[in-house]
Amino acid sequence: MRKIDTRQVQHATRTTSREINRKIVLNLVREHQPISRADLARRMRVGRGMISQLVDELIADGAVYEGATANAARGRKPKMLHVRTRDRFAIAIDIRFSRTYVMLGDLEGRQIALESFDTLLSPDELVAELGRRVRRLLDGHDVAECEGIGMVVPGMIHRRTGQILNSPQLGWHNVGIREELAEATGLRVFIENAPIACALAHMWLNPANRDGSDNFVYVTVSDGVGVGIVVNGEVLRGHGDTAGEFGHIPLSLDGPRCLCGLRGCWEAYTSNVATLARYFGLDPSVPESRETLRGSGFTMEDLITRVRSGDTRARAALLETGRYLGAGLATIVTALSPARIIVGGEITDAWDLISGVVSRGVRERTLTDAAAATPVIAAPAGATLRLRGATALLVARKFAAPKVV
Repeated sequence: MRKIDTRQVQHATRTTSREINRKIVLNLVREHQPISRADLARRMRVGRGMISQLVDELIADGAVYEGATANAARGRKPKMLHVRTRDRFAIAIDIRFSRTYVMLGDLEGRQIALESFDTLLSPDELVAELGRRVRRLLDGHDVAECEGIGMVVPGMIHRRTGQILNSPQLGWHNVGIREELAEATGLRVFIENAPIACALAHMWLNPANRDGSDNFVYVTVSDGVGVGIVVNGEVLRGHGDTAGEFGHIPLSLDGPRCLCGLRGCWEAYTSNVATLARYFGLDPSVPESRETLRGSGFTMEDLITRVRSGDTRARAALLETGRYLGAGLATIVTALSPARIIVGGEITDAWDLISGVVSRGVRERTLTDAAAATPVIAAPAGATLRLRGATALLVARKFAAPKVV
């Protein structure tokens, strides 16, 4: 039972029930497409007339379209309904410490064009470069209308203002780039923490995947380590929009110094930077070491390739990361008891090599048999995972339930 917050009430109006029914129809089409009006009426247990009115409104708004005519045992053949996505375009941006990716795609997260460049750590220079690349992508593909820009960053985001409160990987504190990018491109910009965006992508860009998708944790392992928490179909954000920073919960108070300034953070043991530094015998908390790694061009993909070719030092570095990853996941299981944990990032390319170590780490540090059995699933590896999350920032707003109280 959720308490009504009387300080922030959005009261119901005469159109509220219709808006809710429109969202129900839109989500049913998304999850069961292609689907007929008759099937929608049966699923909602309402009359055909009401469904036809709602569908006609969604078609007029450009959210749904009629596809092929289906065969019917008797009566008029129904036209099947689909959510309109393929001719609706969005820009997705993924900012990382090492590289920044800019993708033109559709509202299902399918890639049309992709560019990347070395990340510019000056916010002003980065916004200027992003503005140039966004305009070039849109002009180069004759996109007359774009739904907007979704952008993911490593760090804590204030949801209302879009301000980046703290990004240890980028060295940013209280930095605002959302409005600046909107002005540079003339598009709406939505900005989000990377793991939360990936969690939204799992919910909204995989509509057929309903098993446990309302209560799960999404862990991203990249230049940093972040966590997106979904409870009853809603992202848990916390009082200051900073919930989920498990990457900065210490595994040891006397451990290596993290980029956030603290010691022993889970991220300091588990991130890509930590793994690569372990392999090369570097201290990742030292700026010179990070610049050495960045300048070398050596990536997690390269390390995993060396593991598979028999490099024992690379294998030891990777397995140690897997052990620390399992220990941190056990903390999440104990604290949140999710239905499942999804792990995304370059390390999942080596999931067949580390899954046993990760599972053992979870089992050893959880308190019940049920907790130890929590499924830990590797998301598909690839550069577009976080870009799909960026796309989901626009998609979720179109399908999410309206807030009334």
